[in-house]
Amino acid sequence: MLFYHLTLRRLEQVLPELLDKTLQRGWRAVVKGGSEERIAALNGELWTWGRASFLPHGLKADGFSDRQPIYLTTDDERPNNAELLFLVDGADAADVSAYTRVCDLFDGNDEEAVSAARARWKRAKDAGHSLTYWQQSEETGGWVKKAEG
Repeated sequence: MLFYHLTLRRLEQVLPELLDKTLQRGWRAVVKGGSEERIAALNGELWTWGRASFLPHGLKADGFSDRQPIYLTTDDERPNNAELLFLVDGADAADVSAYTRVCDLFDGNDEEAVSAARARWKRAKDAGHSLTYWQQSEETGGWVKKAEG
Protein backbone atom coordinates (compact mmCIF):
# COMPACT_ATOMS: atom_id res chain seq x y z
CA MET A 1 0.00 0.00 0.00
CA LEU A 2 1.15 3.50 -0.80
CA PHE A 3 0.17 6.44 1.37
CA TYR A 4 0.29 9.86 -0.33
CA HIS A 5 0.47 12.82 2.07
CA LEU A 6 -0.81 15.84 0.11
CA THR A 7 0.63 19.11 1.38
CA LEU A 8 1.09 21.45 -1.59
CA ARG A 9 -1.52 20.35 -4.09
CA ARG A 10 -5.13 19.31 -3.70
CA LEU A 11 -6.54 15.89 -4.46
CA GLU A 12 -8.21 17.26 -7.61
CA GLN A 13 -4.75 18.11 -8.96
CA VAL A 14 -2.91 14.95 -7.88
CA LEU A 15 -5.46 12.19 -8.51
CA PRO A 16 -5.85 12.83 -12.27
CA GLU A 17 -2.08 12.66 -12.74
CA LEU A 18 -1.91 9.33 -10.90
CA LEU A 19 -4.88 8.00 -12.86
CA ASP A 20 -3.25 9.09 -16.13
CA LYS A 21 -0.10 7.14 -15.21
CA THR A 22 -2.28 4.16 -14.31
CA LEU A 23 -3.90 4.13 -17.74
CA GLN A 24 -0.54 4.62 -19.48
CA ARG A 25 0.55 1.35 -17.87
CA GLY A 26 -2.52 -0.39 -19.24
CA TRP A 27 -4.06 -0.82 -15.80
CA ARG A 28 -7.59 -0.15 -14.57
CA ALA A 29 -8.49 1.65 -11.38
CA VAL A 30 -11.21 1.98 -8.79
CA VAL A 31 -11.46 5.29 -6.95
CA LYS A 32 -13.30 4.87 -3.67
CA GLY A 33 -14.42 8.06 -1.96
CA GLY A 34 -15.91 8.87 1.39
CA SER A 35 -19.20 10.30 0.12
CA GLU A 36 -21.46 10.37 -2.93
CA GLU A 37 -21.01 14.15 -3.11
CA ARG A 38 -17.25 13.83 -3.30
CA ILE A 39 -17.43 11.13 -5.95
CA ALA A 40 -19.78 13.32 -8.00
CA ALA A 41 -17.33 16.23 -7.69
CA LEU A 42 -14.38 14.03 -8.75
CA ASN A 43 -16.44 12.77 -11.68
CA GLY A 44 -16.78 16.36 -12.88
CA GLU A 45 -13.11 17.12 -12.27
CA LEU A 46 -11.99 14.13 -14.33
CA TRP A 47 -14.09 15.23 -17.32
CA THR A 48 -12.41 18.62 -17.39
CA TRP A 49 -8.85 17.69 -16.39
CA GLY A 50 -6.16 18.58 -18.92
CA ARG A 51 -6.74 20.02 -22.36
CA ALA A 52 -4.77 17.37 -24.19
CA SER A 53 -5.79 14.33 -22.16
CA PHE A 54 -8.88 12.28 -21.53
CA LEU A 55 -9.47 10.08 -18.50
CA PRO A 56 -12.19 7.56 -19.42
CA HIS A 57 -14.20 6.86 -16.30
CA GLY A 58 -17.67 6.23 -15.00
CA LEU A 59 -20.04 5.66 -12.13
CA LYS A 60 -22.45 2.80 -11.49
CA ALA A 61 -25.30 5.01 -12.75
CA ASP A 62 -23.51 5.37 -16.10
CA GLY A 63 -23.78 1.65 -16.76
CA PHE A 64 -21.15 -0.63 -18.25
CA SER A 65 -19.28 -0.70 -14.93
CA ASP A 66 -17.24 -3.69 -16.06
CA ARG A 67 -15.89 -1.70 -19.03
CA GLN A 68 -14.83 1.44 -17.17
CA PRO A 69 -11.04 1.93 -17.13
CA ILE A 70 -11.57 4.15 -14.06
CA TYR A 71 -14.54 3.35 -11.86
CA LEU A 72 -15.70 5.84 -9.19
CA THR A 73 -17.60 4.55 -6.16
CA THR A 74 -18.24 4.78 -2.43
CA ASP A 75 -18.69 1.01 -2.09
CA ASP A 76 -16.34 -1.95 -1.81
CA GLU A 77 -16.72 -3.09 -5.40
CA ARG A 78 -14.42 -3.89 -8.30
CA PRO A 79 -16.63 -4.49 -11.36
CA ASN A 80 -13.86 -3.55 -13.81
CA ASN A 81 -11.27 -5.99 -12.39
CA ALA A 82 -9.02 -3.05 -11.55
CA GLU A 83 -5.40 -3.53 -10.57
CA LEU A 84 -5.28 -0.29 -8.57
CA LEU A 85 -7.47 1.03 -5.80
CA PHE A 86 -7.32 4.72 -4.90
CA LEU A 87 -8.76 5.54 -1.48
CA VAL A 88 -9.64 9.21 -1.05
CA ASP A 89 -11.25 11.36 1.63
CA GLY A 90 -10.71 8.83 4.38
CA ALA A 91 -12.32 5.93 2.53
CA ASP A 92 -11.18 2.51 3.63
CA ALA A 93 -11.53 -0.91 2.03
CA ALA A 94 -12.70 -4.11 3.68
CA ASP A 95 -10.44 -6.28 1.51
CA VAL A 96 -7.57 -5.13 -0.71
CA SER A 97 -6.23 -8.56 -1.63
CA ALA A 98 -7.58 -8.44 -5.21
CA TYR A 99 -5.58 -5.32 -6.06
CA THR A 100 -1.99 -5.14 -7.26
CA ARG A 101 -1.58 -1.73 -5.63
CA VAL A 102 -3.59 0.38 -3.17
CA CYS A 103 -3.01 4.14 -2.91
CA ASP A 104 -4.36 6.07 0.06
CA LEU A 105 -4.36 9.82 -0.63
CA PHE A 106 -4.97 12.19 2.27
CA ASP A 107 -4.91 15.93 2.94
CA GLY A 108 -1.83 16.73 5.00
CA ASN A 109 -3.24 20.14 5.89
CA ASP A 110 -6.19 18.59 7.74
CA GLU A 111 -5.15 17.22 11.14
CA GLU A 112 -8.17 14.89 11.31
CA ALA A 113 -7.28 13.45 7.90
CA VAL A 114 -3.67 12.93 9.00
CA SER A 115 -4.78 11.22 12.22
CA ALA A 116 -7.18 8.96 10.31
CA ALA A 117 -4.41 8.09 7.81
CA ARG A 118 -2.12 7.12 10.69
CA ALA A 119 -4.82 4.78 11.98
CA ARG A 120 -5.23 3.24 8.49
CA TRP A 121 -1.42 2.83 8.26
CA LYS A 122 -1.38 1.01 11.61
CA ARG A 123 -4.25 -1.30 10.60
CA ALA A 124 -2.59 -2.09 7.28
CA LYS A 125 0.75 -2.74 8.96
CA ASP A 126 -0.88 -4.96 11.58
CA ALA A 127 -2.56 -6.87 8.73
CA GLY A 128 0.88 -7.57 7.23
CA HIS A 129 0.74 -5.30 4.18
CA SER A 130 3.89 -3.82 2.71
CA LEU A 131 3.63 -0.03 3.12
CA THR A 132 5.30 3.04 1.65
CA TYR A 133 4.69 6.60 2.78
CA TRP A 134 5.19 9.44 0.27
CA GLN A 135 5.06 13.17 0.99
CA GLN A 136 5.15 16.13 -1.36
CA SER A 137 8.49 17.94 -1.37
CA GLU A 138 8.30 21.58 -0.28
CA GLU A 139 11.02 22.47 -2.81
CA THR A 140 9.84 20.71 -5.96
CA GLY A 141 6.32 19.46 -5.25
CA GLY A 142 7.50 16.00 -6.27
CA TRP A 143 7.07 12.89 -4.17
CA VAL A 144 9.66 11.93 -1.56
CA LYS A 145 9.63 8.54 0.12
CA LYS A 146 9.57 9.18 3.85
CA ALA A 147 8.94 5.74 5.35
CA GLU A 148 8.39 2.07 4.69
CA GLY A 149 6.66 -0.43 6.87
